[in-house]
Amino acid sequence: QVQLVESGGGLVQPGGSLRLSCAASGSIFSIYAMGWYRQAPGKQRELVATITSGGRTNYADSVKGRFTISGNLASNTVQLQMNSLKPEDTAVYYCNAARGGLAYWGQGTQVTVSS
Repeated sequence: QVQLVESGGGLVQPGGSLRLSCAASGSIFSIYAMGWYRQAPGKQRELVATITSGGRTNYADSVKGRFTISGNLASNTVQLQMNSLKPEDTAVYYCNAARGGLAYWGQGTQVTVSS
């Protein structure tokens, strides 16, 4: 099993910034990708950004140029720097780790963008 603990999140005004962090523990051997997903009220969970053990990153079109994912899968940590936040970025953000064909999820952290 892999346990994921997220930190960061909160309330920010439009145009502001937040940074999310996630740390994995447990059976962390051979995690080959980590990332962030989000789920807004009444919507399906969607990909935000991912990073592989080789450093390859992938972003949703809606966050390209505003969000940056970084991390060290060797130490099983990943961060998401979110800039120029918009009200439509409001959601619960979930950390994800992929290992052995399985996906593991954190508890989620709320991000609210509002004036």
